Amino acid sequence: MFRLAIAVLSSAVLLLPATATAQADKGQQVFAAQKCSMCHAVAGKGNAKGVLDGVGAKYSAADLKEWIMNAKGMAEKTKATRKPPMRDYSALPAADVDALVAYLRTLK
Repeated sequence: MFRLAIAVLSSAVLLLPATATAQADKGQQVFAAQKCSMCHAVAGKGNAKGVLDGVGAKYSAADLKEWIMNAKGMAEKTKATRKPPMRDYSALPAADVDALVAYLRTLK
């Protein structure tokens, strides 16, 4: 029984990086589908006024999710002054938001 538990845990640990990569890949697709590059840039592609390079090191996953779900509140909290302000994406499916956060976390 102990060996079975160790085998299951080992398998789960090995799957985590693949799952995280798949989640980030899905987030990149959401980023493209939502046309985020109209206002934001990643690796020099998109609107240079909203560069997201390094955002994964600057903000926690919770903060990134809050930016997506409540941009106005985060702009007030961080005293962001960019015009036009970011709209909120709270209508996105939760799985898409989580994937988008996973993608943004890779931008370090």
